Amino acid sequence: MDDSNPKPSRKNLSKGIFLLPNLFTTGALFAGFYAIIAAMKGNFEIAAMVIFLAMILDGLDGRVARMTNTQSAFGAEYDSLSDMVSFGVAPGLVMYQWSLVYLANESSLWGKLGWLAAFIYTTSTALRLARFNTQIGVADKRYFQGLASPAAAAVVMGAIWVCETYGITGEEVKYPALILTLLAGALMVTRFSYYSFKDLDMRKKVPFVAVLVVMLVFVFLSIEASTVLFFFFIVYMSSGPIISLFRWNRKRQRLQAGEEPPQDPE
Repeated sequence: MDDSNPKPSRKNLSKGIFLLPNLFTTGALFAGFYAIIAAMKGNFEIAAMVIFLAMILDGLDGRVARMTNTQSAFGAEYDSLSDMVSFGVAPGLVMYQWSLVYLANESSLWGKLGWLAAFIYTTSTALRLARFNTQIGVADKRYFQGLASPAAAAVVMGAIWVCETYGITGEEVKYPALILTLLAGALMVTRFSYYSFKDLDMRKKVPFVAVLVVMLVFVFLSIEASTVLFFFFIVYMSSGPIISLFRWNRKRQRLQAGEEPPQDPE
């Protein structure tokens, strides 16, 4: 019941309220709210970390609901509102408080650009969630249309976490922070295709090397979690334009060869 998990049509959902999945949704909402409080107190590293915690809880609520057959219309709506806070409002405000606020030291115009960038990011999250909710049961589940809001939040918060880890202040990187915030917001509302990982079946057999890869991931995370997570989500954010460019080139080649191009997954 989030924009990183497949959802059934809202018309087919139960109208009841179930406690178990909504506990995870409430936890994600609390994490987003706490990130704002932590940022107000200057604890930006903690703020970034709890947004990643919100991502984990947000990924669990939908899976728990499906496993326990407790999906409901209330849960779907509650989850979207929670996502708006945890992956829209909170990252925008934390980024502004950490770095974009210092743009006002340059001029009043730069100051306005700072809070407008945070607003654009927040609005893009709302638009992304609204578009996703209207495409449930229609769009190809293998791909997202536009960068998912949890991934966008991970990029923005990952940048803060990495900088805080290496002693880089938000004032020192206020211009890159402005660009990154606007870029993450813009990619959420594009039509770029992002792989959703929904067709991965964890119950299938895997080669031995896959276990080694998982082990290495845990090793790297234990060494420097902020850098590894930020690198992963930067690569993922870049994959959308790359996948779309590859598809556009393949479609162009098919047209030149006189073949009928396949339908886009959107």
